[in-house]
Amino acid sequence: MKRNKFLACLLMGIFFLKQVAAQTEVDAIMMNKNQFCSGFMYNHSSWKDYWEGTLKRNNLNIGTVSTQSVMAMANYGITNNLNVMIGAPYIWTKASAGTLTGVSGVQDAAAFIKWRAINKSFGKHKLALYAVGGVSTPLADYVKDFLPLSIGLGASTASARVIADYKYNNFVVTGSAAFVRRSNITLDRNSYYDTQLRLTDEVNMPDAANFQLRTGYRGKYLIAEALLTNFTTLGGFDITRNNMPFPSNRMNATMVGANIKYTLPKMTNLSLLGGFNYTLAGRNVGQTTSINIGAFYAFYFGKKGKK
Repeated sequence: MKRNKFLACLLMGIFFLKQVAAQTEVDAIMMNKNQFCSGFMYNHSSWKDYWEGTLKRNNLNIGTVSTQSVMAMANYGITNNLNVMIGAPYIWTKASAGTLTGVSGVQDAAAFIKWRAINKSFGKHKLALYAVGGVSTPLADYVKDFLPLSIGLGASTASARVIADYKYNNFVVTGSAAFVRRSNITLDRNSYYDTQLRLTDEVNMPDAANFQLRTGYRGKYLIAEALLTNFTTLGGFDITRNNMPFPSNRMNATMVGANIKYTLPKMTNLSLLGGFNYTLAGRNVGQTTSINIGAFYAFYFGKKGKK
C-alpha cells in the first residue's frame, strides 16, 4: 500500500509532476527577458505492484491506485539568464478495490529561481551551467498519514540544484543534481509507531536527493528528450510487512521516460506538450506508469529581450 513518493515530493513536486512544461527547474530551457509563459499540465499515474521495502508485491485490498492532477504553472524572464517559476497542483486519488476512499484537494505551492551562470559557445558546441533554488509549502491542511491515498506528505521544502547542459547542433545532453531539505510535519494524533513508539504528533522527515539525465533533440519548434531520473530519500525506514506506509518511510525510485514539446510554427506563442514515465526500480514506492499532456502560452511584457 504505497503511494509514489516521486509525486508527493516534487517537485518536488514538483515530482517531480513537472517533467514536461515550457520550462521547469530541471531542464535547460530559459524564458527570454520580459517573456511570460503560463499554462496547465494534466497527469495521470497508476500502479498495482509496489515495493514493500525491497519486496515487490501487490495488495488485493487496494487493487490499482491511481492519481490524477492538474497543475497550473507560470514562468517569467527577469533577464535572459534569470527566470522565476511558480506552480501548484490539484490532486485526486482513487483505489480500485477495498474500502479506502480516495481524497482530493490542492497540494503544495512551489516557487523556483533559475540562474544561467555560464553560457559559452565553441563553434557548433555549446555549454551552459545553471543554479536553481526553490521552496514549496502546503496550501491546505490535508491528511498526511493516509498513504497511499493522501495527496502529499505535508512538509515544506527548500531545494538547491545544479544543471549542466551540452548542445551540439540540435543534439543535447543535460544532467542535474539536487538536494531537498524537508521540514518536520505534525499528525492529527498524539502518538505513532515507526521503528518505535513515539509519544508525540511531530514526525522527523528525512531529506532527499534527486538526479536526472536527459538527452535528445532540441530544435526551434520541436524538443524531444529521453529521461532517466532517480529520487533517493536520505534516511527513513521500510514499510513493515502488510502495514500501511508512513510519511517518513524511505522512498526511492528510478524512472525512465520521454518528453516532447512542439511549438506551432504559425502560432509560436502556443506550445503543446506530452510525456510519460515508468518506474523501473524502487523501495517503498509503487511501480508507477504515468502520462501527461499540457498546453502553454507565451508572450512578452513590454520590449522583447534578446533571444
